[in-house]
Amino acid sequence: MSTMNRIGNAGNRYQGDYKRVLCVCSAGLLRSPTAALVLSQDPFNYNTRAVGISNEYALIPLESVHLHWADEIVAMEERHAEYVREALKNVGLFDSAPPIYVLNIPDNYEYRNPALTKMIAERYVEVTANAKE
Repeated sequence: MSTMNRIGNAGNRYQGDYKRVLCVCSAGLLRSPTAALVLSQDPFNYNTRAVGISNEYALIPLESVHLHWADEIVAMEERHAEYVREALKNVGLFDSAPPIYVLNIPDNYEYRNPALTKMIAERYVEVTANAKE
């Protein structure tokens, strides 16, 4: 499948009206998949995906199709958000970029760690509320 087909499919109407939230960390193995899980459940119920910015370590590396797909981006650290902003510029989406929220969560948690899941939910609510003010 070509990249253009994948980008076209990013807007597939059968995904429903759920907010599409892209969760980003370094390798896309621990924090961002946990964030995707948390944000896909009550009370959020978003359509989520998790990616990593490291081409060397990421199971699913960030690609342009992810940027076209996302209504919102949640980064675990500011350096992840900076990488995403640069990627948005490179694919010509910077002027129409989705909001990027940084949760400031360090890389010292296991996947689905209860403290991590709680922190993700609390910080997501906090940063998105602050952005609306």
